[in-house]
Amino acid sequence: MRAPTVAGRARVFATRARAWVLLLAAGFALLQFASVTGRATPDTKNYVSYALTLGGASVRESAAGTIDHYCGSRAATAERKQSVDVVRFRAPSPAARVAEECRRELWRKVDRRLAAGQTDGPIAPFASERFLRIFEVRPGYPVLLAPFVAVFGVVRGVWLASVLIAAAGGVLAFLVLRAVRAPTPVALTGQGLYYVLPCGATAMRPMTEGLLLALTLAALWGCALAKEGRVRAGVLLVGGSLSAMFTVKHSQALFLAVCLVGACAVVALRRRGVEPWVRAVGVVSAGAAVCTPALAGLLRYPAATESLQDLLTDHFTHPDRVRLWSEFLRLEADFWVEWGRRQLTQPLFPAALAAGAWGASRQRPVFGWFVVAGAFTGILNQAGHPDITIWGDRLIVVAWLLPVLGLPLLLERVTAPRSPRDSSADNSPDSSLDVVTAG
Repeated sequence: MRAPTVAGRARVFATRARAWVLLLAAGFALLQFASVTGRATPDTKNYVSYALTLGGASVRESAAGTIDHYCGSRAATAERKQSVDVVRFRAPSPAARVAEECRRELWRKVDRRLAAGQTDGPIAPFASERFLRIFEVRPGYPVLLAPFVAVFGVVRGVWLASVLIAAAGGVLAFLVLRAVRAPTPVALTGQGLYYVLPCGATAMRPMTEGLLLALTLAALWGCALAKEGRVRAGVLLVGGSLSAMFTVKHSQALFLAVCLVGACAVVALRRRGVEPWVRAVGVVSAGAAVCTPALAGLLRYPAATESLQDLLTDHFTHPDRVRLWSEFLRLEADFWVEWGRRQLTQPLFPAALAAGAWGASRQRPVFGWFVVAGAFTGILNQAGHPDITIWGDRLIVVAWLLPVLGLPLLLERVTAPRSPRDSSADNSPDSSLDVVTAG
């Protein structure tokens, strides 16, 4: 019997790798059955209403479906909390009462605004037109939700879309690590970390963060492909990711474009020259950095000052601030002082960031700068919204991509030290790559 060829062994290994990727994603998806409902946030209403409108619902139909979804989520959460309340766990379930009170309150707001003539726009009038305008310029997530909601209904459709978005993020983490020649077990570790660290839980919330995480990873995958010789594919992936991100949250697209330009500049300075792949990624990123604010202005998107007024007036429920920037900077400084104090008492996040940065920079000294750049967009997003009360640090969640990608590389360094020849591979402009399937 003939021994298997090298190509045959590679195919077997690739098949096993794909099986493990799918197994991890499926395992994560199965765990999400533990909470099909109960994850909605106040902002979720706007995205769900937008998705229902895209599916052809009228204003009242959109409001009805959204209110049922949101109030059902609040009712489920209230029931779970009471079931473990040490004093009230034997009391009757509050779900029906909470759902009814929630529906009554939301319908009162909607009916009042509809009567006042607030009937335009793709989102039911749960809030002022000025506030809803911020969500109207983010069609990417509602467009993705719309077919799931149309086919599976609001509750199951929103949940299924969240599962697929979150699972895809983990797969993309695997692809990024494989693209920079990480061994398959190391890449699988990155996928697993994506699911168990706050990335997975946050991506499951019916909000834009899951898509932003996935698109950031897609852009980093493009950078990795470009570095390893597949410049055209990599540049198309970077450009496509930034374009898609513009439709999800254009400020985050601007942050990522600027940070990628910065990474290209650092790499060029350290290498004392601009390699073709660095130039290509830099040109696309710089183009996005210029075009994003220009296109946002052309489309009359809310300006940065409008976002700051939203922040400082509690969603326009108080008069506009006169000294806008001075008050914002004061809040910014106070926020980071308090944020730092909390991190010192529970230092998991800064420790994970430090370890991730160490692993990425030591094992992949060139690509590590792009990982840091992608993660830094989470810091910028948080800096633009210095609100300490927002649930689960979701605004900074993209920064968790640094440990997701860096910690597995640190594990690679600890478990299988690379030879000098292997260590120089990251700096080789002409190294070849078997992107996903090579063992």
